[in-house]
Amino acid sequence: MFRFDPYSPAIDADPFPYYKTLRDDYPAFWCEEAGMWVLSRHADIVTALNDWQTYSSAKGNLVDELPNRAGATLGTTDPPRHDRLRALIQKAMTKRALDHIIEPTRAVSTGHMEAVQGEKTFDFVNDLSSKVTVDLLFYLFAMPTEQQDEVRDNAVLMVQTDPKTRQKGPEHIAAYEWMANYAANLVKERKKNPGDDLLSNFITAEIDGESLDDREVQLTVTTLIMAGIESLSGFLSMMAYNLADHPDARRALAADPSLIPDAIEESLRYNTSAQRFKRCLQKDIELHGQAMKAGDFVMLAYGAGNRDERQFDDPDTYDIARKPRGHLGFGGGVHACLGASLARLACKIFFEEFLQRFPEFERVQEQLPWVPSSNFRSPMQLDLAVN
Repeated sequence: MFRFDPYSPAIDADPFPYYKTLRDDYPAFWCEEAGMWVLSRHADIVTALNDWQTYSSAKGNLVDELPNRAGATLGTTDPPRHDRLRALIQKAMTKRALDHIIEPTRAVSTGHMEAVQGEKTFDFVNDLSSKVTVDLLFYLFAMPTEQQDEVRDNAVLMVQTDPKTRQKGPEHIAAYEWMANYAANLVKERKKNPGDDLLSNFITAEIDGESLDDREVQLTVTTLIMAGIESLSGFLSMMAYNLADHPDARRALAADPSLIPDAIEESLRYNTSAQRFKRCLQKDIELHGQAMKAGDFVMLAYGAGNRDERQFDDPDTYDIARKPRGHLGFGGGVHACLGASLARLACKIFFEEFLQRFPEFERVQEQLPWVPSSNFRSPMQLDLAVN
């Protein structure tokens, strides 16, 4: 009997054979381990993302939700409240044009690359991607640097799930509570001493006389720290993982950096770090012969939809010339990732510099240690040997 266990290390290591079985044989699958339906076909996921009235985010969007988060953040609200939050956050983020992060991103990237230059091997995650994303986030929020390691460690713990208990453990909840308290103190301090930074912009952003309240700012900052550190680091790491395993593509990018933006889109399709997110049904529906009831949770398996033969030709091939329209690497619908443009730009700048310095590299480990998470998929360590 087929089982799909999103907490299984085997799924973390290689989810794609399971995804194919889901798409072909069980497109609306009841997952006992998670207690929710799984949708795996691209068209069904896109339908769900565009129909928030049926597939609601208000009871949480993480497969294993963190306490007091559902219904209070941009990703866990539906319109019209979601639209208000998104407009205010978007206004705050666009106050600082993306052009303003180009040089800081290049500077922090090259600084950490220089630290490993000359090494025969290094850990891409812990030596580069994690450090770069932490530095960039601290720059955007003008956060004091004394607690960088604590912020990074707690952000990583927040996205994890205990594979044995199949839920968030005490250490994951404690990490979230630490981060929420850290964000609350940041907001309190910045209200007293506003500056020209993203956090100050969240506090002062206003549309028609309405602004974010303190709790909304705190939860937004908490979520963005988690996403900014773990999601962006995972995004960079999965791109490096793809290029390590596809030397022809890597050499093409090293020879012609103008190809990097298309390669980023293909990496987001082929091996996105954002694998699975949750919705809650607001009415009874029937899909692929399955009666799904109002109140049931539904897992949208982005990673499966991105390999769907019904949407993408030869989907298990990594093709940097593909231009994959409609991939789910940043979700979609009203909840499409608000930081997508920033993430794309940061990744482009990083790999322009990285491939100039390290045009030849390969994976050292045959089996990678993967972040234990029911939502995300990225390596905890990625040792590269460089030539």
